[in-house]
Amino acid sequence: MASIFSKIVNGEIPSHKIAENDEFLAFLDAFPIAKGHTLVIPKREVDYIFDLDQEEYLRLMLFARSIVPALEQAVPCNRIGMSVIGLEVPHAHVHLIPLNSMKDADFSQKIKTSPEELATIAANIRAGL
Repeated sequence: MASIFSKIVNGEIPSHKIAENDEFLAFLDAFPIAKGHTLVIPKREVDYIFDLDQEEYLRLMLFARSIVPALEQAVPCNRIGMSVIGLEVPHAHVHLIPLNSMKDADFSQKIKTSPEELATIAANIRAGL
């Protein structure tokens, strides 16, 4: 069964896309823990990030890194944190999280965002790429 992320890649579920290429996709988390919380995934469905071969893993990290300057510009913060947890969706993914304090990295606390706000944030990030 395809993961929710594979359904996003295939266009079956809408998302607020930030960037994509042939291998990877970055989009806003629909249930963010901070404004601008972005997910970066391989388009190929792989459950565990450490099951990616070394070259694909490195390309995923470089793709994620390429999003950071635009994310910092669109969502002012002290820094962008990166987290790889991998339990919530069986598809490898990296969280890019704008941080001002350690509280911003609390995955048990979601923030409320409207679809319109997510669309605006995504457009602002894309404008910086």
